[in-house]
Amino acid sequence: MSKSKKSQPNSPEPPVQSKRVANSIRERILEAAFTLFDERGFSNTSMLDIVTRARVSKRDLYALFNNKHALLAACISERTQLMRRPLETTPVPKTRDELATLLVEFGVSILKTVCRPEVLTVFRLTIAESDRAPEIARALDSRGHEANRKALTELVREAQARGLVVAGDPATLAARYLTILWGDLLIRLLMRVRQAPTKREIETRAHGATETLMALR
Repeated sequence: MSKSKKSQPNSPEPPVQSKRVANSIRERILEAAFTLFDERGFSNTSMLDIVTRARVSKRDLYALFNNKHALLAACISERTQLMRRPLETTPVPKTRDELATLLVEFGVSILKTVCRPEVLTVFRLTIAESDRAPEIARALDSRGHEANRKALTELVREAQARGLVVAGDPATLAARYLTILWGDLLIRLLMRVRQAPTKREIETRAHGATETLMALR
């Protein structure tokens, strides 16, 4: 009589597949949370609402995020990457024309990105929760506006070394460029008292900021 075969234990899920599943669950949670925060507001959205919209278990949700503010921080962190213009990977211009072209492209990129509806939602959510979770506001500022300001400051410093722009404090010149670029556009968009700028307006603002900086010799 043949011996009965011992039942083999279930083999563990391959690490790559397990990671893919975990990433999928995280993405679904973040997408559901951000959509609900946008539709209902942060305070009016519960963790149960997010679980239901994402079609995941409470166990899955709390394994990734301890609370709703941690979830909001993750939503904002993922979207702040959209707000950065990677000037640090751009070669330093050798001529004034090249510098002017780069500065216009930089301005257009920033305005197009920040004026996107989902990015404006990030700002509104951050402002609404800044009293209870100031670390979220600090993270948004450092990874978005501050990152762009530092990149622009470094570009101005390197352009000065080549004699392409006026000598002076690079941070002050970068701040002047950004002030002219934005004006009161962002605050008016956040208040919903004006429409998003047209392509022509965006280009006009970028050229105006660039011309002001380039005029300083």
